[in-house]
Amino acid sequence: MKTTYISKLLFFFLGVLVIFSSCTRDLDVTPKDDDEFLTEDFYTSADSYRQALAGIYGNLSLTGTTGPASSNLQGIDPGTSQYGRVLWYLQDLAADEVIWSYENDEGGAVKAIQRNTWSASNTILLGFFSRAMFSVALTNDFLRQSSEENLAARGHSAISDEIKTYRAEARLLRALAYYHLMDLFGKAAFVTENDPIGVFQGPEYNREQLFSFIESELLAIESDLIAANQNEYGRSDKAVAWMILAKMYLNAEVYIGQNKYTESLTYCNKIIGGGYSLASNYGYNFLADNDYNEAGTNEIIFPLVIDSKVAQNWGPTTVIINGQVGSLESNAVALGVDNGWGGALRVRKQFANKFLNGDVPLTDTRNTLITEGREIEIEDVGDRDSGYIITKFKNINVDGSRGGTHFEFVNTDFPLFRLADVYLMYAEAVVRGGTGGTMGEAVGYVNALRNRANSTSITDNDLTLNFLIDERSRELHWEGHRRQDLIRFGLFTGGNYNWVWKGGSTNGIALSNHLNVYPMPSNNLAANPNLTQNPGY
Repeated sequence: MKTTYISKLLFFFLGVLVIFSSCTRDLDVTPKDDDEFLTEDFYTSADSYRQALAGIYGNLSLTGTTGPASSNLQGIDPGTSQYGRVLWYLQDLAADEVIWSYENDEGGAVKAIQRNTWSASNTILLGFFSRAMFSVALTNDFLRQSSEENLAARGHSAISDEIKTYRAEARLLRALAYYHLMDLFGKAAFVTENDPIGVFQGPEYNREQLFSFIESELLAIESDLIAANQNEYGRSDKAVAWMILAKMYLNAEVYIGQNKYTESLTYCNKIIGGGYSLASNYGYNFLADNDYNEAGTNEIIFPLVIDSKVAQNWGPTTVIINGQVGSLESNAVALGVDNGWGGALRVRKQFANKFLNGDVPLTDTRNTLITEGREIEIEDVGDRDSGYIITKFKNINVDGSRGGTHFEFVNTDFPLFRLADVYLMYAEAVVRGGTGGTMGEAVGYVNALRNRANSTSITDNDLTLNFLIDERSRELHWEGHRRQDLIRFGLFTGGNYNWVWKGGSTNGIALSNHLNVYPMPSNNLAANPNLTQNPGY
């Protein structure tokens, strides 16, 4: 069950997304919706601005207006353009934690991602770049339509505090899209509400330019956002802005070649003081009622909302939970789905060994590996019976009932940002020399996570970078962070750390450093001559 606002949010998305006729020119792809609402008619009611904001949020969860198989991006399959799903592919499937059995899916695009052999024609890359740019386009149109001039022309009063908050949230969602584009591709087409309608071939912004824009935007809107942990579930607030800033600063040496660990600590401290708390049970964050159970908004700072009743979609948790169902185990009902996909997802042995090599006890509740009757090795990716599986995400409520009413789809929200990540970022920033935190507090935050998981405590001497990169995997696996983490630690490319099927080799091979960013998708390059390809592609 979702809260009233979120149910309406996703419902409004189905009918509201098609109003953005003018914004579609900001895209490097063509939205396919011939029956567009007349913008002026739609905005006659002041309440329409709330509905339009819901459309921008909805773009994070849905792909089209007529069900899970629909896409509002011309020529792009919904399975390769759902925001959270393709983000998960690009961050986790490309790294050392998970492997997908059906490698011919999406015309081999999945195979190329998980074997690190992608090219500019990969449809998953096209899907994410286009979906993120659609968020930018939706925001730009919303900001134009909610300007002082347009409000006055429609007979509305001057911008109210409520409209200011809506505009700030929209700008945050645009900053989030640009943050992901900066992280994944290192560049993007830059278009804002200040560009004339019809200008769609925005100039190319590199990482330094995007970093500066995102930082300035988030700082500028902070005073107009709702206080941390005080907004309706699923909507952004000050803490979400702080989270993006904290993560940007933690990765600043990768993005802009500058040490900003002190700045990261500043924003980690803001979030920690924002009224959040850890769920008493690690698993509560990954259940069907994680929107309102004991975990709820206390630990989850910002979710991607998934609702199997109001808006079915092939988002990240639908894929993960159906994919977790083992080919040998018949555990679909235990995970809250009807059938599942029979061994679609398994774990790479390097991930499994982070729980099994003795660094944590077998009682650690973050370990949901199923190993019985299975071998750790995956010598043939298509052999669904090889390799271990996990059961981290479930379409099950705290009381044991199944989530929602449509059990092919799930009701489990995807925790894009949660407090546990902040604790680990704080610890890492301290170890890397940032000021504004102490080693004692850092150890305390890490131990809070380990104690919750019924694991062993650590001491100051244990808190090293080598420890933290593994602990981040134990705590945050399959939550869309791993590629970014490995790059920050210098372990994604090169040969210092290999994992099975890295680079397409059974035992893993060194990767060229140019793979630290993805190639710009060919279709987007063709649509916008201002964009250039990343080196090495």
